[in-house]
Amino acid sequence: MTASRIALGLSYNGRDFAGWQSQPDGNTVQDTLERALAVIANAPVRVAAAGRTDAGVHALSQVVHFDTEAERDAQAWVRGSNANLPASIAVQWARRVPADFHARFSAQSRSYRYVLHDHPVRPSIHDGLVGWFHQPLDVPAMQFAAQALMGEHDFSAFRAAECQARTPVRVLESLTVQRHAGHVVFGLTANAFLHHMVRNIVGCLVYVGCGRQPPQWLAEVLASRQRRVAAPTFSASGLYLSAVRYDPQLQLPAGCALTLPALPVLPEMAEHPDSISPQDPR
Repeated sequence: MTASRIALGLSYNGRDFAGWQSQPDGNTVQDTLERALAVIANAPVRVAAAGRTDAGVHALSQVVHFDTEAERDAQAWVRGSNANLPASIAVQWARRVPADFHARFSAQSRSYRYVLHDHPVRPSIHDGLVGWFHQPLDVPAMQFAAQALMGEHDFSAFRAAECQARTPVRVLESLTVQRHAGHVVFGLTANAFLHHMVRNIVGCLVYVGCGRQPPQWLAEVLASRQRRVAAPTFSASGLYLSAVRYDPQLQLPAGCALTLPALPVLPEMAEHPDSISPQDPR
């Protein structure tokens, strides 16, 4: 029997998981999903993902693929998987894709959103869902600083020491900083991201936003190509993989809107999750 390749769209709350990638103890999103899919396929299933999110990082629109000889319709993969998944993980859609499709290598870009609560009191209802900084941040200063990172650069200064990427060069297509309903929301889209790249960029922007460093400092950090020059890696709590873009001919669903209690849908995320903000000068 010929195997079919299936793509799934996945959302999850990463707070209780040790990240995406499979580990011996099985407490990862990948391990949990594979166990659920195996029930529906009546056979072991191995999935590949568009992005390997870290422990505590969430996803609104992770994309995975797997091969199977099981003949199931799309709704069976969605509803059947969800019936065997914990409440913190949900399959959003399923599509049959060409045999040469790869969730990671076929992706044209990835988008992340980081939601930050800048307030003297730490979040309670949103604990684990948003990052936190103890004082108000200067959004215009961060917006100005962010422009230095736009385009194609060597992002070694924002790369984790354990990063296994073959090259530190990435193309940052957009980087927006906006305030919504008492939160600061960072939006980043790139062809690909290095390990901890988003959290390291956010950490540096926070240094600018609180006045610890001037806006032009971010350009100096980028030019240094030295991780030790940059700010510490920021918390994983407020980070969301929000969209993965593929060739439109594949007709895969776009990213989901970000909604949190007391935080309304962010229009640019709902309508154009991977587009460039009108405020972006690119």
